[in-house]
Amino acid sequence: MMDPDPNRPDPEALLSEVVQAGRGGLKIFLGASPGVGKTFKMLQAAQEARRDGVDPVIGLIESHGRAETEALAEGLERIARQRIPYRSRVFEELDLDAILQRAPAVVLVDELAHRNIPGTRHPRRYQDIEELLGHGIDVWTAVNIQHLESLNDAVARITGVRMRETVPDALIAKARDLVLVDLTPSELIDRLKQGKVYVPEQARAALDGFFSPSNLAALRELALQTVAERIDLDVRAAMRR
Repeated sequence: MMDPDPNRPDPEALLSEVVQAGRGGLKIFLGASPGVGKTFKMLQAAQEARRDGVDPVIGLIESHGRAETEALAEGLERIARQRIPYRSRVFEELDLDAILQRAPAVVLVDELAHRNIPGTRHPRRYQDIEELLGHGIDVWTAVNIQHLESLNDAVARITGVRMRETVPDALIAKARDLVLVDLTPSELIDRLKQGKVYVPEQARAALDGFFSPSNLAALRELALQTVAERIDLDVRAAMRR
């Protein structure tokens, strides 16, 4: 029996490319914790893409009142949010049908791990994103490492907080691009103290709890490890092709 030709393309790699054909590409801006600047970096990238002639629109962005983040959104088309009444309040969610009708080349949809209000088409935002990808629309989104499903137990041990909103690890594997948005623990703590992440009362509580230096260092290590594993998979896939 002859040895396989080492120059022959890997059938599984070719099949994967065929399956992905026609689908939109997913770009995930991944951070170790809130406040590292994921939304800011995503908007920066959108502005650069716009200058290069791409058509990025904002499906949903959460600036959390940060003026510098809102300033970066200027000039980008926004799709109006869907207003949904629930328990005597009105909530704003992603308007999936409006985005599909607009059919942009790229849509920004923040906070991948978000749980939708009852009354929307899908219970989870990542399911909204899957539908957009299925229609050939590229989606850029952002998420913190503590929301990955497989890391839920590890994050709970590190921080003492169990995340209710998680996303399947398969999303990371399927993402066309994974962008690490990184700050050292000391840089992030400085941002907290300067009021660039939360209002002062929330910032003080955060520093005493989730945002301790040891927690931030451990979460950062998880984020770096996740990106390193993804790079390794990308290299292996490129070699198979």
